[in-house]
Amino acid sequence: MTAITIEDLRELARRRLPKALFDYVDGGAHDETTLEANREDLRRIAFRPRVLADVGARSLETELLGVKQALPLVLAPAGNAGMLSRRGEIAAARAAEKAGIPFCLSTMSIVSMEDVAAGTTRPFWFQLYVMRDRGLTRRLVERAQAAGASALVFTADLPISGQRDRDLRNGFTVPPRITLANLLDVLRHPRWVADVLLGPRITFANLADRSARSSDIISVARHVALNFDPSISWKDIEWARSIWRGPLIVKGILSAEDARLAARSGADGVIVSNHGGRQLDGAPSTISVLPAIADAVGDRLTVIFDGGIRRGTDVLKALALGANACMIGRAFLYGLAALGEAGVARSIEILKTEMDTSLALLGRRSVAELDRDCVATQR
Repeated sequence: MTAITIEDLRELARRRLPKALFDYVDGGAHDETTLEANREDLRRIAFRPRVLADVGARSLETELLGVKQALPLVLAPAGNAGMLSRRGEIAAARAAEKAGIPFCLSTMSIVSMEDVAAGTTRPFWFQLYVMRDRGLTRRLVERAQAAGASALVFTADLPISGQRDRDLRNGFTVPPRITLANLLDVLRHPRWVADVLLGPRITFANLADRSARSSDIISVARHVALNFDPSISWKDIEWARSIWRGPLIVKGILSAEDARLAARSGADGVIVSNHGGRQLDGAPSTISVLPAIADAVGDRLTVIFDGGIRRGTDVLKALALGANACMIGRAFLYGLAALGEAGVARSIEILKTEMDTSLALLGRRSVAELDRDCVATQR
């Protein structure tokens, strides 16, 4: 099967992964209404194209946090990415590096930040979960700084983990619920077994041997699940700002009020995100709140859009409504699961081609020319 679209990569990923793991990537919280709204609300936005605009020369280049990059994309942080493909975080970081865009490493990565740094030449971003143990949290920040991370992404929307019904049904929990059905399903996916289960030891490498008495993945996951800190507040943004040298971005912003608080707390940017519909079901779609947030802080902060990107046209819509760049999560994870590093590269190339074609048909020569005149009212 040739992957022409992100949906093609999704189908390849579905075939290659055990069901529980595919559903972990693909699913959302509760009834998945927010997950669906992220996609549906993007679809409802119509373009307002102009013609005879001389689009013979076009550019998708942009600048993000003072750094020029080839495309207005960032690979989003994703826990367990290394379970989709052997040393998956390094594979994704290398694909991003070759494409000239940032890669953001999750606290809950299977590969450590030091190994990602050793396996690439371009600085990565590091996404931080704040733990009850502030000493551990500080050490993570210090390690990220030492590993050369160029930006710190503070995730604000996970004081506790949301309920994902697919994971509960599949036994993809901490600890996992092992059944004959899911064991047989794993055995029906020998390519994944050979690549991942028979590969290097699987654990949350940034936290193993540091946060739990045992370093196996289940013990570390159990420890972390008990140690997400529901008491985090804006003071923790100020604290992170005090110990981090470099751009600080707050992820999980869904209101103009919180965006303004992020600016006052010392952030350099915000990520408009509902965690891919994986936390609070019933939260608004990210595209529906993006314009108000961009109006509130776009002159002071970098605004990054996250949620529902499956087409290059989705990226252009978000940029037109005020985003400086877009994070892609599932879009590249499907590629990683399907084809490893080549699949991530293919997902980026698909979006790049779609962005370039649509930019021309929209009558614009660069992403810098995208503004609200490019979009009509929602259909």
